[in-house]
Amino acid sequence: MSGNRREGGFTIIELVITLAIVALLATAVLPSAQLMYQRERESQLRDALRTIRGGIDAYKKASDTGRIKKDVDKSGYPPDLQTLVDGVEDARNPKEGTKIYFLRAIPRDPLWPDATTPAVETWALRSYASPPDAPEAGDDVYDVHTMSPKVGLNGVPYSEW
Repeated sequence: MSGNRREGGFTIIELVITLAIVALLATAVLPSAQLMYQRERESQLRDALRTIRGGIDAYKKASDTGRIKKDVDKSGYPPDLQTLVDGVEDARNPKEGTKIYFLRAIPRDPLWPDATTPAVETWALRSYASPPDAPEAGDDVYDVHTMSPKVGLNGVPYSEW
């Protein structure tokens, strides 16, 4: 009697076919997930660059309008990124010690590989005196860019964004 009865369960063939179908579906989903991950990182990079550049521009405008004391031989751009967070004294405010702040915090470069590095050290800096085709750090911060050698989905290297 027990020879004709089949026990409940799966055969090896059924399991192998099921695993093959799951593996096929996973290989179809993986490139899509990687693309979504890269798009998210690029979006974070755009936001971080926009935030920092907005702070740099606000500092320059405050310098040009006389709210920040500026030496004649200086460009009017911040000396470093940390100054945007630490703030500078408002030259127009009669209350001594009042500061103007341009950023709450420096965003981290989302393409930087080491999460333990301070956010301010994850960016490459360009000074005002530096040419656009060979950006270098200097006495001030005119612009920032990522140090990632990778290329974006749009075909432009991230360092040129």
